[in-house]
Amino acid sequence: MGYPATHKYARISARKVRPLADMVRGLYADKALELLRYQPQRGARLLEKVIKSALGNAEDRRERNIQGLKVIDARVDGGPMFKRMRPRARGMAHIIKKRTSHIRVELG
Repeated sequence: MGYPATHKYARISARKVRPLADMVRGLYADKALELLRYQPQRGARLLEKVIKSALGNAEDRRERNIQGLKVIDARVDGGPMFKRMRPRARGMAHIIKKRTSHIRVELG
C-alpha cells in the first residue's frame, strides 16, 4: 500500500524537475530528502516538499515504520501552459509558453 502526494500546477517546467525525480526514485525517503537538500536547483525544493507531504500522509494513516519507506514512484508530468504574446520585428508576435507541471510522489 502506497502513500501518495501531489503538487499540481507547479510553476516550473517538467523538464527541469524530471532529472531530480529520476535521481530519488528507489531511494529511502530520508536519503532522498538528504540528497535533495544539497541540490542547487529550484525543482529540488518543490520535490522535497512533496516527499515531506507523502511522509506526513503516511504518518497520518498510522504507518508504523516511517524510516523504512521508499520512494516507489516519482513522476513529473506536464501541466497546462500560460500563453503570452511577445512583440517582434515588423509587427509580428511570438508566443511565450509559461509551462507548469504536476509532481507526484508515492512512498511504499
